[in-house]
Amino acid sequence: MSVPNGFDTLTSGLASIVRLPFGTIVSSPPTSKNVPSILALYDMEGNTDCRLVRERISELDLDVEIIIPAGDNSRAAKDSSYKYYVGEATTNIPRLVIDDESGERVYAGRDDVLGWLADEFGPRQPIVEENEEELKKKVVEFLVLLGEPLPSFLRFRRALDVAGCARSLETPRPSKPLILYSYEGNQFCRLVREVLSELDIPYQLKSAGKGSSKRAELARLTGGSTKCPFLIDPNTNSEISESKDIIQYLYKNYAIFAPPNGILGFISNIITPVLKPLFKVLAPLQAGSSSENKAGYETEILVAEAEIKEENESNDVVIYTYSLSPFCSEAVAVLDSLDIDYKEISLGLEWVPFLISEEGARKRVALGVMTGQTSLPHVFVNGKSIGGLYEGLLPSLEDGTFQNLLKVKENPKGKIAVEGSFE
Repeated sequence: MSVPNGFDTLTSGLASIVRLPFGTIVSSPPTSKNVPSILALYDMEGNTDCRLVRERISELDLDVEIIIPAGDNSRAAKDSSYKYYVGEATTNIPRLVIDDESGERVYAGRDDVLGWLADEFGPRQPIVEENEEELKKKVVEFLVLLGEPLPSFLRFRRALDVAGCARSLETPRPSKPLILYSYEGNQFCRLVREVLSELDIPYQLKSAGKGSSKRAELARLTGGSTKCPFLIDPNTNSEISESKDIIQYLYKNYAIFAPPNGILGFISNIITPVLKPLFKVLAPLQAGSSSENKAGYETEILVAEAEIKEENESNDVVIYTYSLSPFCSEAVAVLDSLDIDYKEISLGLEWVPFLISEEGARKRVALGVMTGQTSLPHVFVNGKSIGGLYEGLLPSLEDGTFQNLLKVKENPKGKIAVEGSFE
């Protein structure tokens, strides 16, 4: 997930709307002083069963000492040296660890966890009054059941596993848990929780839904605001209140790189196989291969090849781009997140006729002759082509190829990893 855009905000908002009023308003907070402590919740943000449990936790205004991402490739599932490792137990989530007068106990699976919450704090207040018509009750029950999986559909494939930018063993990790003031029904809180889950970052949850006793606490911390989300990082003494700022902070401090837009990746998988053959045919034509002066054309391509070699000899990292291409913009943003020096060379506005310069067209043909790739972006590291964004740059960062080619183990901020990952 990249820094959220308008589409992310829209779909997250719709995900909240289809679940109203669940997970938004504190409806039945505990009245007893002897409230059991929720020590841990093993959770996947994008999982429907986990969301139903988090909704109830928000409604009950409960805090969770630590929420642990538990996707199939998370440290909780794969790393036996990890403090919160439970191995195959992550296949039965949500997994709640509580401590009460009887000691520490574990409840695993949606029904067991929701059952314990109902037994301990009472059932959820009905949406429809008991004296309402039976038909109305049935309709409401059906709509509620229908709405359960919709948020996961609207936020398709989000926060179900650890992102590639956080799988390396060398990924920076917070030594102390982050603290998040949040509630389930808030669209901006969801965006932050998704990133925390995808970066495999455990955090302490402070439930702060509408009517929460934590709203006053939040106001004291922020100087008057009770808006969620609000993140506290005791590792850096940072306090951040806007979802976009929080997400940028998380990527900067706890990821190898900031990933590009997922929707573009989906589009790329569809259109790239279709367009690549077209690019190979169109590139020489745009560069002048059909002209009568064949010798002059071939000479110009050789000159362009020499320029490419010189550009890559003079710079450790070179990226060839189009100014208007969203794929190129995302690739540049990924390189920016690495805090390394690189040279960007634009071949024009876009690949379509009249938008690419003559020199750019010739250089694109030369790139094809040298590497077999005429599509952009095109990234080189120490003179070696690693390809485009989704089929080249990202995989090379995830498996360490990029870093090894760059011949450094880490940049000044310690964000470049070399090897090792949980798959």
